[in-house]
Amino acid sequence: MNKERNICIVGLGLLGGSYAMGLTDAGYTVTAVDVRPEAIRYALEKGIIAAGAVEDFAPLLAGADAVVLGLYPHALVDWLRNNQKHLKPGALLTDVCGVKSGVVEEIQGFLRPDAEFIASHPMAGKEVSGVEHADCAIFKPANFIIVPTEKNTPRGLAFARGLAETLGFAHITQLTCAEHDKMIGYVSQLTHAIAVSLMNANDNTHLAEYTGDSFRDLTRIAKINENLWSELFFLNKENLIAEIDQFSASLEGLKRALVENDETELKRLFVQSTARRRLFDKKREAR
Repeated sequence: MNKERNICIVGLGLLGGSYAMGLTDAGYTVTAVDVRPEAIRYALEKGIIAAGAVEDFAPLLAGADAVVLGLYPHALVDWLRNNQKHLKPGALLTDVCGVKSGVVEEIQGFLRPDAEFIASHPMAGKEVSGVEHADCAIFKPANFIIVPTEKNTPRGLAFARGLAETLGFAHITQLTCAEHDKMIGYVSQLTHAIAVSLMNANDNTHLAEYTGDSFRDLTRIAKINENLWSELFFLNKENLIAEIDQFSASLEGLKRALVENDETELKRLFVQSTARRRLFDKKREAR
């Protein structure tokens, strides 16, 4: 990406703030829009952004060559529909949304013809929110997914890849919207559903006094933003329900081995799980 590019971040949450931090550190001019005055104030004081606004942000959009939309899915669509008139001609836009169904097609359907929206998904995060917790180091081990459609241009795709490379993502790949949402239903949403269910399965009041690393690791993501994740789950509910059914069948198979005292089958499941995890680790280490 051209270092003279001016980039505006809309939504200074954890991801938006981390994008701003990483891009500023890389030498770009970064501005921001957020509903929280304290978020803008913090980002300015820490040198994460060069300028920011809560209201009267039209000049920031008009001066931005690229815009990163760090908003919840429904808010993103509504905000862009209402504010696209302020965009600079030729502006490139991308997002950080965890679901593309109901977002990408709608945006590309109403967006001005002189602007381009390239969907993307940084597979990174923490169990905290807000620019106050921004940390561009979260991108170093993470995957970055570009989700192109027939409406995207080589220029737009090059921008998305350049953004990921600048922020230091470990691996960059491309998926269609359908492929993305099916994959996310398994590797992200199902894992959150399991963690939430595990925490809600019984009264955990005193478990902190007895648990080890396994429970802590499995439930780390159960500390969850109910507003964001409700949106994500409902937008992708068909894929998520299918993944829950598949997981339930797998768990039922393990239970059946116990009920039937089938030691051979139980060990087979353990061996298969171990082999698949080793392959997973090997592929990550090879990147």
